[in-house]
Amino acid sequence: MDTQDQARALMMRHHKLIKNRQQSMLNRVADEVGAEPGDCSMIQGKPNSNATNNYERSNATMS
Repeated sequence: MDTQDQARALMMRHHKLIKNRQQSMLNRVADEVGAEPGDCSMIQGKPNSNATNNYERSNATMS
């Protein structure tokens, strides 16, 4: 796998992780308000530019 393929795979994985976190948060909110998880629409398209800051893992840890 050349460098471009590795970079593409890394970006695709990163996009998928952000999308999964967004969907998890959407399902949690739906559960809190009493809606069925299927009632909420799925996350579609690219995350907006500040999603990386909002949904990416932080360096903080729980002890």
